[in-house]
Amino acid sequence: MTASSDLTDMVALVTGGGRGIGRAVALALADCGAHVAIGYRAQEAEAQEVRAAIEDRGRRAIAVRADVAVASEVAAMVREVERTLGPVEILVNNAGVARRQPPEAITETDWDEILDVNLKSAFLVTQAVLPGMRQAGWGRIVNVSSVAAEIGGIVGPHYAASKAGMLGLTRAYASLLAREGITVNAVTPALIETDMIRTIPGISPDRIPVGRFGTIEEVADVVVMLVRNGYVTGQTVGVNGGLYFG
Repeated sequence: MTASSDLTDMVALVTGGGRGIGRAVALALADCGAHVAIGYRAQEAEAQEVRAAIEDRGRRAIAVRADVAVASEVAAMVREVERTLGPVEILVNNAGVARRQPPEAITETDWDEILDVNLKSAFLVTQAVLPGMRQAGWGRIVNVSSVAAEIGGIVGPHYAASKAGMLGLTRAYASLLAREGITVNAVTPALIETDMIRTIPGISPDRIPVGRFGTIEEVADVVVMLVRNGYVTGQTVGVNGGLYFG
């Protein structure tokens, strides 16, 4: 097994990897030598663009469609990744959805959808790749949560609850898997320049102590750091420009 800091020829799966933070993470892992599977649900063209960009870097890549809130589709996705690239050694649970709603407008259907896509998906994909990681005695899992898990945020309580659940999931898996060579950590970005931020009226970088929005590359840098470090597990790393100190 290669050293934990060396990602050359390792296989990574990034859910929601076709755009935004997921895209930046997929490209950053490829730049470190990993072969990357890009999970997507609807944006096939974007996922294929990321695949091509990774192949241009001399790494192998595949774009795989799946609704990661559905167990059967997750299982099929992981089988395809294993068949094409090999067992998943690095998992980044990045797939998610945000729908800004006032509390009184949130229905049971809204609640279930947000929890399924943001939280249940992280559980399903983690469960699907764990057998391979445990057999190898090595694995890295990074869950992309949100500062909303820590301060509530403005998207809505359904979103905050789903992202807070990811932190509990992170700590539970980390405590159970640490002696098996598998680390599990989370990142909590805030006000990163993505499509979601651009759709929220009135959002200003003045809210951030450093005076600007974060970039997707800055989040990717932290994800790669967690993947490369075998002594950090069960941690939540804020990428928030000083908005929340923990």
